Amino acid sequence: MNQNRLFVGNLSYQTMENDLQDYFSQAGAVTSVNLMLDKMTGKSRGFAFVEFATGEEASKAVEQFHGKEFQGRALTVNVARPREERTQRWSGDRAREVRSERGYFFLRLVCEGGGEPLPPRVLWIYEFDTRAEPL
Repeated sequence: MNQNRLFVGNLSYQTMENDLQDYFSQAGAVTSVNLMLDKMTGKSRGFAFVEFATGEEASKAVEQFHGKEFQGRALTVNVARPREERTQRWSGDRAREVRSERGYFFLRLVCEGGGEPLPPRVLWIYEFDTRAEPL
């Protein structure tokens, strides 16, 4: 775990990276500030990561700024944990099938297109197969 990297939470949505750089430089040499932005809107997600030159400066920043008010909000400042591996929520083509008295009804979720800067389109495709064996 990198002791130089801090998680800073409960930020005002108007906070900019240079605001954090100036504020946290009171505790030591800030080497980087990474404000997390929403992919769709480009607006702040309310948290950031601040990295210091040494672990001692980072510890000093946690003691100095955790719970302190910044731009009208009480900050949460902790040593950042490593990012956890997450499983993919869904992808591509998913299908559900339901049998009815006349045959099978298929409900298919299809993800098309996407790529920067547009999100993928999600389509629901309904299919009914009367050739399938009924109930």
